[in-house]
Amino acid sequence: MPFSISLVTAVTVQLLCQLFKVVFYSLKEHRLRLNYFVSTGGMPSAHTAFVSALAVSVGLNRGFSSEFFTIAFVFSSIIVYDIVRVRGAVQTHSRILAVLLEKLPPEDRIPLPQLVGHTIGEVLVGLGVGAGFAAVVYFVG
Repeated sequence: MPFSISLVTAVTVQLLCQLFKVVFYSLKEHRLRLNYFVSTGGMPSAHTAFVSALAVSVGLNRGFSSEFFTIAFVFSSIIVYDIVRVRGAVQTHSRILAVLLEKLPPEDRIPLPQLVGHTIGEVLVGLGVGAGFAAVVYFVG
């Protein structure tokens, strides 16, 4: 295989999470929402699933005491922290700015993304999906 199984696992779970968002939010909003395939935020956290799948896959394939797993774990931890803290703050700021923009004339308003960060629940689901998917690929595949 020209790509590592850990990379294929991580990319696959990322794409599946984004596809899930399209289906979930399309059903929820009663209209096709293809924009969720490339959106940030929402259930589940595809970024958390991506990095947790990578770390768990590397751990299973190379060993949890390997330097490879250590690197994947450290960078995954940083990304998940940023997903919760930094992007969560950006989402809060976006909501506040949207309220302030409502006071401007319509021609001066700019659209702001409303779905940027994640709740702890969305991150935990992403963590479970990513780790679980990596385990399934390792033990079944």
